[in-house]
Amino acid sequence: MENDREEPRLPSPRGPLSGAVLDHLRGTGPLPEEHAVAGADPYGDDLQLALYLCYELHYRGFAGVSPDREWDPDLLRTRAALERRFLTALRADTPVHDSVDAAVGDLLVEPADGEGVSHHLCEKGELWQLREYAAHRSLYHLKEADPHAWVLPRLTGRAKAAMAAVEFDEFGGGRADRVHARLFADLMTDLGLDTTYGRYLDAACAEALAIVNMMSLLGLHRETRGALVGHFAAVEITSSPGSRRLAEAMRRAGAGPAAAFFYDEHVEADAVHEQIVRHEVIGGLLADEPHLAPDIAFGIDVTEFLEGRLATRLLEAWRAGASSLRTPLDAPTATEVPHIS
Repeated sequence: MENDREEPRLPSPRGPLSGAVLDHLRGTGPLPEEHAVAGADPYGDDLQLALYLCYELHYRGFAGVSPDREWDPDLLRTRAALERRFLTALRADTPVHDSVDAAVGDLLVEPADGEGVSHHLCEKGELWQLREYAAHRSLYHLKEADPHAWVLPRLTGRAKAAMAAVEFDEFGGGRADRVHARLFADLMTDLGLDTTYGRYLDAACAEALAIVNMMSLLGLHRETRGALVGHFAAVEITSSPGSRRLAEAMRRAGAGPAAAFFYDEHVEADAVHEQIVRHEVIGGLLADEPHLAPDIAFGIDVTEFLEGRLATRLLEAWRAGASSLRTPLDAPTATEVPHIS
């Protein structure tokens, strides 16, 4: 990955909340008042970017921002207010199944007339749409599995052992060249995208930020460990069929071998992971802490809820012939344009 060790640059503000957080990180202004957070759109660009900035301090940080900001008490209070606003909205707006079995059961059923993003890209997606999709997803995939690792110290027994086994695969099984974040960077290279960590933060929409923020929120709090496990189950159960369609989309568009390989890898790996997560991670957690069943169901359903919002954003834009990004991508240079073999 190019610039793998460099800290990303701070993005541009998207409103008063994110502007105030950026000013605080630079040491040039105060943080937003709690009443301003309480009145903000929980899914909007401004709150989502402000929350993303707070969380990113626990990952790579930002260039020019002191590492001490990670545990800045004032910033943590602001983060808590942002989290309350976001999580309260998610709990109010997400339709939740009555049981874990019902939530998992619905995930296992592939709709006959699928109309999601992977279906669109597989059947008629154009190369520019694949590039946009990768730019949005880079906010997570360039740190793939990192948000989920936060839950490991919060699990025990079967659930912990199984979760660690799946994470080991996500991190390449001990091989640096097989780390999934590395494989996604290779995919981006095939698509003529910049692999610099955080490069597309300014371009990514609020719906994409919300998904990554949800992962960090659930992973960083012990009280939401059940929801994080549910989220992880939703990802692993739905990944294999979706990845199969995306691999086909990459091949059909002539995106390059590394682009197709990233999703081919997930077709095989996540078919195995699905079984481990269902029977050992969820099963082990419920055996130890049965009272977490509603949280696991919430984690599954909130993932579907937020993914649905992103899908609506992408498909509405693409069907109108418009960019789904806040700022359209530059065209790849002649040496970066993928070739159909």
